Amino acid sequence: MTDLAETAVGAGFQLPESWRAVLAEETDKPYFAELAAFVAAQRAEHQVFPPAGQEFSALEATPYDKVRVLVLGQDPYHDDGQAHGMSFSVLPGTKTPPSLRNIFKELDADLGIPAPDNGYLMHWAEQGVLLLNAVLTVRAHEANSHKGKGWEKFTDAVIKAVSDRDEPCVFVLWGNYAKKKLPLIDTTKHVVVQGAHPSPLSAKLFFGSRPFSQIDAALAGFGAEPIDWRVPNLAE
Repeated sequence: MTDLAETAVGAGFQLPESWRAVLAEETDKPYFAELAAFVAAQRAEHQVFPPAGQEFSALEATPYDKVRVLVLGQDPYHDDGQAHGMSFSVLPGTKTPPSLRNIFKELDADLGIPAPDNGYLMHWAEQGVLLLNAVLTVRAHEANSHKGKGWEKFTDAVIKAVSDRDEPCVFVLWGNYAKKKLPLIDTTKHVVVQGAHPSPLSAKLFFGSRPFSQIDAALAGFGAEPIDWRVPNLAE
């Protein structure tokens, strides 16, 4: 491990084991240590989401060799108790945010799966759905406050690492921001599902897009099992 990598680890930036080797070149770059120092300084002066140690929860929940679907979000939720390191997901007991409510509405319309009583998407992640945000931290109540600090370079490397695998994957790009990542993806090998963002601002275009059946059809084309999109209710 180089001095730069040790600096990042010292700041609490330790990748899950399955991702370390494939991203070693990236985490060895100067910007990654600078990013770790920036986030540490922000945490010392401000409330930052998700809590320390949860920045890489998505990578922890979905190992590199298990990724079957990559759903790209933009920025972590920035209100209290929402972000826990996985795009669109919130912990059990947290009110489901509007974008996720719209995702559940479309899931019901698409596959007839009713909305659950919570927004914890771990069941998806454990089946190989990588819930990746482009930016992995945010200052409390200040959307996009950690934009342009280096996270995008790192998550671009994550996207490319998945694209570079031999195993085909489904990439889900919702909204114009996510669609800009298309050049990182080898579309001769993988399937890309694009659509409007589920935000209330663009939900009219998101509704009716049937992304879940598209994803499952793509997986079937790969000879893979579909995703069980049900989210267990807390009462179960």
